[in-house]
Amino acid sequence: MTREGFLREGFLREAVRLASDSVEAGGGPFGAVVVKDGRVVGRGRNRVTESCDPTAHAEVVAVRDACANLGSHQLEGCEIYCSSEPCPMCLGAIYWARPDAVYFANARDEAAAAGFDDAFIFEEIERLPGDRRIRMHRIDLEGAGEPFLLWEAKGDRVEY
Repeated sequence: MTREGFLREGFLREAVRLASDSVEAGGGPFGAVVVKDGRVVGRGRNRVTESCDPTAHAEVVAVRDACANLGSHQLEGCEIYCSSEPCPMCLGAIYWARPDAVYFANARDEAAAAGFDDAFIFEEIERLPGDRRIRMHRIDLEGAGEPFLLWEAKGDRVEY
């Protein structure tokens, strides 16, 4: 195994360890670490039930931790190691954070076999808003575009 492969395996083992810690703490079996320049800059384990926060997935917690530690809303130059393939929400957070790569140990079908099946969310994303299980309705509201106009006119905005 190459040195790079050895390091990647070590980071992935840390994500899996965090997933086991999460189970012992009463959470879901998921863990993640964010790595930059060969060192861990963010850690996360599933905290959904303990924090009563459905967005507190391991990957989101790790991204938040890394961004806070790095003082940036972007993770360019970073890699994320996850105990399992990221769900649609985590995948969205990862894309917004823009890391260089993601590595994971368990595939989504393995998570599904353990009771964490997110296939229906992937399917829902493909549907038009009006055809989704949770009804979504657009309301034509006068002035709703004002925040976008303000954003476009803001000369000192921070792009993301």
